[in-house]
Amino acid sequence: MKSISLISPTSIWIFLVTIASFGACDESLDVVPKDQINDDILWETAENADLFLNNIYAAVPSYAGSGDPLENFSDNAINGVAGRYSASVYGNSSYTPSNGPSQWGYYSEIRKCNLFIQKVTESTLSDTWKELRLAETRFLRAYFYSLLALHHGGVPIITDVLDRYAQGDEIFRVRNTFDETIEFITTECADIAQDLPLTAVTGRATRGAALTLKAWCELFHASPLYNTANDKAKWQKAADSYQAVMELGVYELFSDYRTLFFEENNGNNEVIFDRVHLGGTGMANMRASNYGPTFVNGTARAFAGSNPTQELVDDYLMASGLPIDDPLSGYDPQQPYVGREQRFYADIIYDGAAWLDDEIIMKQGVGSRNQTDLSDNNEATNTGYYWKKAIDPQYANLNNIANGANYIIFRFADVLLGYAEAQNEASGPDAAVYGAVNRVRERVGLPAVKDGLNQTQMRAVIHRERRVELASEDKRWYDIIRWKTAEDVLNGHMHAVSIVRENGQWVYKYVRAGGGLKVFYPEKNYVYPIPQSARDANPKLTQNPHYD
Repeated sequence: MKSISLISPTSIWIFLVTIASFGACDESLDVVPKDQINDDILWETAENADLFLNNIYAAVPSYAGSGDPLENFSDNAINGVAGRYSASVYGNSSYTPSNGPSQWGYYSEIRKCNLFIQKVTESTLSDTWKELRLAETRFLRAYFYSLLALHHGGVPIITDVLDRYAQGDEIFRVRNTFDETIEFITTECADIAQDLPLTAVTGRATRGAALTLKAWCELFHASPLYNTANDKAKWQKAADSYQAVMELGVYELFSDYRTLFFEENNGNNEVIFDRVHLGGTGMANMRASNYGPTFVNGTARAFAGSNPTQELVDDYLMASGLPIDDPLSGYDPQQPYVGREQRFYADIIYDGAAWLDDEIIMKQGVGSRNQTDLSDNNEATNTGYYWKKAIDPQYANLNNIANGANYIIFRFADVLLGYAEAQNEASGPDAAVYGAVNRVRERVGLPAVKDGLNQTQMRAVIHRERRVELASEDKRWYDIIRWKTAEDVLNGHMHAVSIVRENGQWVYKYVRAGGGLKVFYPEKNYVYPIPQSARDANPKLTQNPHYD
């Protein structure tokens, strides 16, 4: 599929952005002042209006190269650079409403969506163009609302363009419940699905993207965090929505798990929705510069912004399909990296792994600059591992901005595993559940899941598959939150491997990772706080429990 540029460098784009960037008295309300340039020109042509919409698309978040990705907020990874937010503030739960993690800024994008919808609806542009672009914009608005709801809980649902001068205190809206917020998102996705195309240029919303967002929010809503009574109907609703995506006949698993994330395979048949990156610009994918091995052939090549934990590494299966703690798996604790499944070798740089014609050594006492940093004092790995997943070797250098690989938000493997989870919870491990899980395993050479599992056993299989298949794709945090297991896996130290020489042989010791302490308070940390700045601006916003 053809890529599209989401930001125009032209002078007219600067002019249009100036028009679009109305001031606001509150980031959560985005009020329109009366001292701006008349913006009628923006809505006179489809080309001009598209520039405005492209600017909204550009706000879709990407962690491809973030110095502190969401993966670091989970038990899958920690930052190898001391003092980063995921460890120094979020990791030890020392945050408050004034400095807490927040998605509240997406209200600015929601306001842009509302403005686009209003202006385009009122415009004289063609009905065919309107139908498609309005559906795309409603998808983007629903996506931004999903980021707010899954992090903060219920939030105010605002679908009009607020104007303090015309509306006065009516602009202050109370929070909707989480149920109401999810209902808004899923209803929007259902309503617009038929107006979106089955396929589109890379980065644009499609029918599959809308249905997948719907299914994902339903899966979150059906999970233990919010479905305390384990209502099977909620699980079935999510399963049915995932099945609708599977039945579109558009998506398949891409043949090569390792390279499906590379620029050369942008828009492949597994991708459902992605965020465009443009190599050679400020919108380049910086993953290779941030997550790969820090030192290669004696030269600094990355910033170690995310290091896989031992906890994640231990969840990769053996090639036999058995977990490492199974006595029949063939796992040798003194050769822990031998005989593992394909995804391990595609995802993880471990001691002795080859990278850019170098052998990456994490052993202690041999003079390697990559030896496991248990003190958290330098930028070598804090765990004994680096990421390999989605890192194209040709871009593995500090500050290389040539990479144009897109950041995949939804892909078909996620749909298969989401369906398997929801269907298993709704009715147990039937043939369809086995089929979905086995399709994901087959792609990476794993044998089928053994027959005869009960619901609990299949749940464990699916949870492990999600963790490994989607590792470093910033999905793990959402999973441990919605499964309500964060209180178990984010309380205590993350672990590293320290490889030391004892009695003439190398011994693998599993120790506390430098900078890997996690603290999670279940009474409050399953949702982010409402930012104090938002509450100061809107007196009707209530705070989440235990953050006052």
